[in-house]
Amino acid sequence: MKDQKQNTSWRHKIHEVIYEADTNGGKLFDVILLIAILASVVLVMLESVESFDTKYHRFLDISEWVITFLFSIEYILRIISIKNPIKYIFSFYGIIDLLSTIPKYLSLFLVGSHNLAALRALRLLRIFRILKLARYIGASNRLLVALRASKAKIAVFLFFVVIICIILGTVMYMIEGEENGFTSIPRSVYWAIVTLTTVGYGDIAPHTPIGQFIASIIMIMGYAIIAIPTGIVSTEIVKAEKIHTNTQSCPNCLKENHNDDADFCYNCGHKID
Repeated sequence: MKDQKQNTSWRHKIHEVIYEADTNGGKLFDVILLIAILASVVLVMLESVESFDTKYHRFLDISEWVITFLFSIEYILRIISIKNPIKYIFSFYGIIDLLSTIPKYLSLFLVGSHNLAALRALRLLRIFRILKLARYIGASNRLLVALRASKAKIAVFLFFVVIICIILGTVMYMIEGEENGFTSIPRSVYWAIVTLTTVGYGDIAPHTPIGQFIASIIMIMGYAIIAIPTGIVSTEIVKAEKIHTNTQSCPNCLKENHNDDADFCYNCGHKID
């Protein structure tokens, strides 16, 4: 029983450091991890410069192996410090962590595969956990909550926009015709999307007065349509302002963004220490 408690204790300590950004150890770990990620990506970029690689190849190779070794240890510690390793292994970050670790090992067998190490840049998404040091972590959490709450409304809105673009594209195909570059309905829909989003590549343009009038209306509509998702998300952010969350990670299912006063995980019900 004592050995089991000791085993749980050291696993808990590792979990606190690796998965939490609220503790001093967790903050330090995330900062070191971020520096290592940036250093690794810079090394890969420098290695792609032939003149630099020729002169400093040995240094670059040794440095990359050191960082890869550190990431390998981190990946193993992440697995053994949680109660359900499968959850982490097949999670988004788990897959990214694995993809960012194996390229250098693959380079032993596949020439050039080490360049895939640039995938480590995706791990920079963890920076939002470090920003608990400032007020921005609260803002990022609220933004994520707002985006999740808005996804149904935004999906309906985007569906409506697609329908509008199909209708307008078809109308423009009928008005302008092939002689003015609107050679098909899909191409006309493409023009409608480009115009509605105010991108305006200019590769297709209406030539008839009616077509130009419709295009003008679409351009004006574009400004209003772009503002709608902003309003939807802003409303949800205001609602999320009332919810205070932290970076506490559940040791069982790895869910984050628990309320500050939460004792149990909102996802699986596991006790949060």
